Amino acid sequence: MNAIDPPASAQALALAARYGTEPKSSQLPWNDVIASLLEHRSVRGYRPDPVPPGTLETLIAAAQSAATSSNLQTWSVVEVTDPAKRAALAELANNQKHIVECPLFLVWLADVSRNERLAASEGKTLEGLPYFETFLVAAIDAALAAQNAVVAAEALGLSTVYIGALRNDPERIAKMLELPPGAMAVFGLCIGYPKPESAAEVKPRLPQEVVLHRDRYSTTKENDLRATYDARLEEFSKRQEMSAYTWTDRVINRLSTIKALSGRDRLKSIVVGLGFPLR
Repeated sequence: MNAIDPPASAQALALAARYGTEPKSSQLPWNDVIASLLEHRSVRGYRPDPVPPGTLETLIAAAQSAATSSNLQTWSVVEVTDPAKRAALAELANNQKHIVECPLFLVWLADVSRNERLAASEGKTLEGLPYFETFLVAAIDAALAAQNAVVAAEALGLSTVYIGALRNDPERIAKMLELPPGAMAVFGLCIGYPKPESAAEVKPRLPQEVVLHRDRYSTTKENDLRATYDARLEEFSKRQEMSAYTWTDRVINRLSTIKALSGRDRLKSIVVGLGFPLR
């Protein structure tokens, strides 16, 4: 009698989904938090059901628990509830309707204005404030905080999607949300319960061998691994009833023309105009 293989473990299934491979037995460190992280997927269709009371405050507490450089806490977030503002944000973000339909929409800010006001109230000058390093710290702080909020939201059974297209027109957003100089929208975040038809598979990522280097950066197998990944992503896109595309196609289409930047080719001058001198 032939031996029957045991069912694949939850760990093996999760890893297979994340990398687009067949399940393989593995014995890696594992728990429910790691399982939740590997199940992440972006959702672009939301039911109108409101999130439970107190959800926003819980997500912000999680966000504020993220690492922040030197405890400077150079980020802020704006909840947008006004339908007209939601519609305007969706329009400037290439008509992404989920900005309008999700029950909770947050605009995350790189924000050094609070520290600037602190210095003014104390009669001090912050000579390090105008430098590129300070803007970079603020943008990283905002990203770390937002990702903590995403993990918390998904732990509560909610779905999310980031909206990087808010950087198409940060000046318009600054006026709309009445941001002070030194505060800039770096991305948005939709949060809510997904529509059944919006449930998607976990999208495969590049093989670990492409992004993980040991002691030295190596590109020895990169082309072969990219070809393998292209085939996996193409199969994924077919299953999801999207136009079939490879990762190579996506990178080239997204970065080969200035037009594809949707106005973000002006971002450096816009950042300076919003109060970040970038010296």
